[in-house]
Amino acid sequence: MADNESLTALAGRTFAAVLFDMDGTLIDSTPAVERSWMRWAGEFGVHLTGFGTWHGIPAAQVVSQFLPPEQWEVATRRIEQIETEDTDGVVVLPGAAEALAALAPSGRAAIATSCVHDLALARIATSGLIAPEVLVTADMVEVGKPDPAPYRLPAQRLGVDPADCLVVEDAPAGLTSGKEAGAARLALATTHSADTLEADAVVKDLSHVRFVVTTAGVRVASRS
Repeated sequence: MADNESLTALAGRTFAAVLFDMDGTLIDSTPAVERSWMRWAGEFGVHLTGFGTWHGIPAAQVVSQFLPPEQWEVATRRIEQIETEDTDGVVVLPGAAEALAALAPSGRAAIATSCVHDLALARIATSGLIAPEVLVTADMVEVGKPDPAPYRLPAQRLGVDPADCLVVEDAPAGLTSGKEAGAARLALATTHSADTLEADAVVKDLSHVRFVVTTAGVRVASRS
């Protein structure tokens, strides 16, 4: 784990863009996620004991851990349907709206989520989050997090090198994805304890971070 008391490791650096995860980073969807997966588990006879180990991983990859291959397609479509229909209680996390508002005018922000497109749009709409123009969803890449593809694609769409970007994540799988893409990483201890998050810096949530856009790029500072 990196320094969880400050943003010292990121101070003085300038980033071409900031690439955000969505669930657990920009919005809180945990109650809806847990309700949906418990309902799905009941329908498919799956015993679920927890959610932490596969938080941030696309549904299709989770389904493959519990069911035989012949059920993957049907079961994946079903959990996507359940989740898209259940967005009750999805809200914006502290500091998220301010972070995107600071970056949006410069076109230096993107979202890379493990949700499929329709689900991402449903949660964005419910939360009231104003998303940046570049939104990469799980159905836009062949392999989801922890593979680097989910963060390489938004960087490409912004016209920047992922190695020049900052990835903001709450889950180990997403942090691994960002690392493998070559990006610097800022972890938020919103869904996992700080000591389980491997990143350049760790803070509680985005209310502790201020993004400053300059002609050279984006700088990161602590918010008092």
